[in-house]
Amino acid sequence: MAPSGPSSPSAGPAPTGADLYARFAFAGAVCCSVTHAALTPVDVVKTRIQLEPTVYNKGLLGGFKQVVAAEGAGALLTGFGPTAAGYFLQGALKFGGYEFWKKQFINNLGADTASNYRTPIYLASSGIAEFFADVALCPLEATRIRLVSQPTFASGLASGFLRILREEGVARGFYSGFGPILFKQIPYTMAKFVVYELTAEKIYAAINKPKDQLSNATVTVVNLGSGIVAGAAAAVVSQPADTLLSKINKQKGAEGSVMGRLFKLAAELGPRGLFLGLGPRIVMVATLTAGQFAIYGDIKRVLGATGAVEIAKKH
Repeated sequence: MAPSGPSSPSAGPAPTGADLYARFAFAGAVCCSVTHAALTPVDVVKTRIQLEPTVYNKGLLGGFKQVVAAEGAGALLTGFGPTAAGYFLQGALKFGGYEFWKKQFINNLGADTASNYRTPIYLASSGIAEFFADVALCPLEATRIRLVSQPTFASGLASGFLRILREEGVARGFYSGFGPILFKQIPYTMAKFVVYELTAEKIYAAINKPKDQLSNATVTVVNLGSGIVAGAAAAVVSQPADTLLSKINKQKGAEGSVMGRLFKLAAELGPRGLFLGLGPRIVMVATLTAGQFAIYGDIKRVLGATGAVEIAKKH
């Protein structure tokens, strides 16, 4: 990633090759798992607003009160297990893959050309990485949504996962939402990385001091600020598909193709329905994105994984 900050002194040579990308992947796994798991209560309320808008119609804070009053405070942690596990896998493939594909484009185009075309490179690298990340995420996301939408479905991750596998099979049970998860996650991730990279580039230009001369604290603050902007943009871009994903995973797979079901749901919901829960989701996504980039940069620095090539314009 571009803004990773000054590296810490380390004993021995800097990691390269598979070792370097394994460290990127681990940093991505931790930052995504920690942030998504921590925001499970917000995601529970957001999902309820999307699935039952006539019941949960009092906004984010009101939704918290409604869930607690009806089911107890423990309900706010519904889906914590699949969230933590799913986003650990997804984060590893997303962040590690992003660094890998970005480097491939740079190697093939050359550093100067890559710098001139950095926005398309950010978009393509993040989109490819997210596709593979979603293959790993989809079964666990389907389990999470089933647990949130049907609290009596299972007692937790393992029992819910096995029940879906036993009753519905892999394709219909776990991947009926693969289309909408791609529609949600790929635009979301593309917006997230490109807005983050370009926002951080502008901030560093405004500071007008070489990044390797900035303190680690300053770099972390830049990562947080850039992440907030990136998260808000990504939330808006991906909101319609997020709503469809919640709807399509609410019940057992229905008859008909996934695409046909998606178009039918979109027509039924209309523009207003597709953006239900946008406010809570902006809060959630901006917060977790800021946390992700801050944690990601800090873990990379601790691991000595500072070998990513930067292609930001020099000011």
